[in-house]
Amino acid sequence: MNTQSYSAPIYIAAPNAPTQQVAVWDCHNQGWTDPNLTQQWAAVPIPSYAQPADGTDSEMSIYQPSTDTLWEFWQMQQVGTGWQACWGGKMTDVSKNPGIWTAPYGGSATGLPYSAGQITVDELQSGVIDHVIGIALVDTENWDKFSWPADRSDGYNPNGIANRIQEGQRFRIDPTINIDALNLNPIAAMVAKAGQKYGFVVWDKAGAISLRFENSKSLTLLGQPDPYVALFNGVPNYSILYGIPWNSLQFLPVNYGEPG
Repeated sequence: MNTQSYSAPIYIAAPNAPTQQVAVWDCHNQGWTDPNLTQQWAAVPIPSYAQPADGTDSEMSIYQPSTDTLWEFWQMQQVGTGWQACWGGKMTDVSKNPGIWTAPYGGSATGLPYSAGQITVDELQSGVIDHVIGIALVDTENWDKFSWPADRSDGYNPNGIANRIQEGQRFRIDPTINIDALNLNPIAAMVAKAGQKYGFVVWDKAGAISLRFENSKSLTLLGQPDPYVALFNGVPNYSILYGIPWNSLQFLPVNYGEPG
C-alpha cells in the first residue's frame, strides 16, 4: 500500500491562487516535447508548499474546485523557482468527466486519473470506501492490448505469454465471501468490501502489486499530523492488507461496462 511513495499527493488550489507555467521536459530523451501539453500547463495554481510524491515517478496532482479543473504531473520536479514535468495533463469539467483522460494525456499508464482510484484518508476515517479502486500489477498484457476504461497501456509481454491481464481490466473479490468473518485489519476489511462491491481496475504497472492511498504529504505539508499514525495504530503498513482473499478474485470480461 503506497502512502507516500508512488502515490500522487492531491493539492487543493484556492479560487484566486496565483498560477505559473509548468515546463515540459524530455525525460525520455526523444528530442521533442508536446506543444499541446505545454499549453495545458500554461497557468497552473501550484501551492507554494507543494511537493511531488517520493519515488522515481514523482507524481503530483492539483485540483481547483472553483474552476473544476485537475492537473496531473508525472516526473514532476522543481527547478529553481519553477516547475517541470515529463508528462500528465489538464482536465476541465472534472465533475462531468467519465474519469478517463483524453489520450495520450494523464499521469498513469492507462489514462485513468490518479485521484479517482486512490483511497482517501476521509474514507478510511469514515469506515467506507465507496468507489472502484485502482490497482497496479507486476505483469500485464502487452501495450497494444488493453481494456476499457483504459485508453492506452505500458504492458510488456514480448514472449506472448497466455492469459496475461490487460491494463484497464476490472476484477472483484468473490461477493459470496463473508468479509466480516475473516478477522481482517479494519482497513483491509474496507478494501475487501469495496473490492466486492465496486471492484479493482488495473490502471498501471509496478514493481509490486500495489494500491495507492492518499499521500500523507497533502496533509503534513499543511502542518497537519500524519493520519496514518492513528489509522495504522502501530501495525506496519506492509501487513495492513494481510488476509484479503486475493485468491478469490474474479476477472470480468475485457471492455466490461464500455458504453455503446
